[in-house]
Amino acid sequence: MNILIIGAGNMGTTYAKSLLASHFATPDQMQLLIRSDAGRTRLPEIPDYNIFRSAGDFIRQADIIIVSVKPQDYSTVAPTIRPFLNSEQIVLSVMAGVSIQTLHTSLGIPKLVRAMPNLPSQIGMGMTVFSCSPELDRKELFIIQNLLNTTGKAMYVEDEGLLDSATAVSGSGPAYVYYFMNAMIKAGIELGFTPAQAELLVNQTFMGSVHLQNRNTISCEDWIKKVASKGGTTEAALKVFLENRVEEDVKEAINSAFKRSQELGK
Repeated sequence: MNILIIGAGNMGTTYAKSLLASHFATPDQMQLLIRSDAGRTRLPEIPDYNIFRSAGDFIRQADIIIVSVKPQDYSTVAPTIRPFLNSEQIVLSVMAGVSIQTLHTSLGIPKLVRAMPNLPSQIGMGMTVFSCSPELDRKELFIIQNLLNTTGKAMYVEDEGLLDSATAVSGSGPAYVYYFMNAMIKAGIELGFTPAQAELLVNQTFMGSVHLQNRNTISCEDWIKKVASKGGTTEAALKVFLENRVEEDVKEAINSAFKRSQELGK
């Protein structure tokens, strides 16, 4: 299976490395279309004869085309690749806010996939939500699922509108996690730990808590109850969260991200 990746920024590089590491594709089966030599240096595994600086007949050889350019650059890229596309190729877009309808209008082919990955995809621990046009058959959907799983976990949704929800929850989610981690690190420093000590405490706490949650079917609320004994230290902290409506603020923030994602997609 031949794969063409358009754009070798963070996500393009991530997919190239993940596909190679998982043996989903070999270097000879992978082509890059890039606009600068920076992409070439990031991916020394790809042979020079499979790296291109402008669109051409080589595009016709691709079975799957991953478009990972910046959304604002897409209107320039689309017309250059359209003449070389055919109806059997699958185009997978990881561009934020670019709808399947927009892809269809600009590229003129039926088999289209829109995906929303997140930052941990760079280390194979990402969460990707994707939707596709109805022209993809079950086998092709399975192939795309496996491709996206090389960067972590992938979830298919029939309703494309849920990609705005995914953007708000998992796409932007790592920033929320880092926000809370940063606040806890600062609190640890104020309580007497060195920055390195505070960072270790918080990093391991988050890592351990997530692994524990993944290994059980217990809800987050039940885990909270297991940690928070009546009249204890955890309950004192949770009381402050409750009084300051932290849960409501988090939900409001995520809803704001959702609305912004919808605006960007118009």
